[in-house]
Order: sequence, then C-alpha cells, then structure tokens
Amino acid sequence: MPTDFDIKRDVEAELRWSPEFDERDVAVKVKDGVVLLSGYIGNYYEKYQAEKAVKRVRGVAGVANDIQVRSGAGVSDPEVARSAVSALKLALPAVAANVKVIVKQGHLTLEGMVEWEFQRQQTENAVRFLKGVTEVTNLVQLRPRVEPIDVKRRIEEAFRRSAEVDAGRVSVQAHDGEVTLGGTVRSWSEREEAQQTAWSAPGVTRVKNEIRVSP
Repeated sequence: MPTDFDIKRDVEAELRWSPEFDERDVAVKVKDGVVLLSGYIGNYYEKYQAEKAVKRVRGVAGVANDIQVRSGAGVSDPEVARSAVSALKLALPAVAANVKVIVKQGHLTLEGMVEWEFQRQQTENAVRFLKGVTEVTNLVQLRPRVEPIDVKRRIEEAFRRSAEVDAGRVSVQAHDGEVTLGGTVRSWSEREEAQQTAWSAPGVTRVKNEIRVSP
C-alpha cells in the first residue's frame, strides 16, 4: 500500500503531467491518504481539473481542494450571470428555463429542478469555463417523472457489466429512490465510477456513497 510520501510524490508528478492547468502555485500535503491542495490557480475549470488529476492517483483516499482561483478581474457579476444563462441555454435548451443563476463576487450558484442526474451535472459543466467564475455551487435538485422500479437490481446488473467496477466488492441498498453504496474499491476513480453508475438508474434521486478506498 502506498505511503503518504509515495502518494505526495505521485500526485505532484500527475499535476505536472496534466496539460489542463499550471501547477506551479499549487501545494500538496498528504495525511492518511487524504490529499490537501492549496495555493492559487488561473480559473475555476483548472481547479476542477487539478482535483480530477489527484483522484487518478493510486492510494488517494480523499481530496480536500482549498485552491483559490485568481480570476475575474474586470468581469462584473451581472456579466458572469448573463454568460452563464447563455451557456445553459446552449448546453441544455430543454431544461435551461428551470435553472436559476445567482452570482456574488464570482461565486456562481445554480438552483432549480431537472429530471436526470446527467442534466444536473451538465448545468455545472456548462458554466465551469466562464471567465470571472471563481467557484460553483450546484443546488439543482432532481424531480424524476418515472417511478423507481427495481433500482437495486438494475444498479447491481450495471456493476456486473462494468469493466471499471468490481461488483463483488460493492453493496447496494435502495429505498424510495435513495441509494446507498457500501463496500470497498481499489481506487478513488473506481469509487466515482460506481457512484456515477448508480446515478444512471431511472428514478434515483439521491446516492449516498459510503464506499471505502482500499488499494
């Protein structure tokens, strides 16, 4: 099992390897497999990509992303809000009207209702790149039209089909659209894959991910 020293070395190497951001002002600390990122970065999208890069590293059990975004000079909150509304209409024309944008000092908050988790995720994806955005909080909620039918069985079948998730090590409990995942997986990326798979089941309104990472 990788030590904290090994994980720190590999995280720093992965950050240097990734072309999506400039890692020179980012500091890395590791304790008990949990990685703390601090420092400064150019925009919110880069902050998001830095976190994704860390999660790819073997042995990472958790990530605390305290990187601050140095961006937004000369871009007013109304300008950010207008850009966000336009981006949502372009990315999700069918549901953009159901999503409200609130911006305060570059911190963009999304509120509203959509039917599917992929739509909720896309609302956030649509605004990550925008100039002037320093943080995104996604408060969009799910209101599925379909009733959850055999949710547990469908998720377990999806795990068995998956090349990324070891179905024998993950447990599934489901009640009234709320799903709880348990067990252990080999990496943080496998944990996220399991969560994403659960969200894909029709009628799921919440996923509680209690899976532990044990390389």
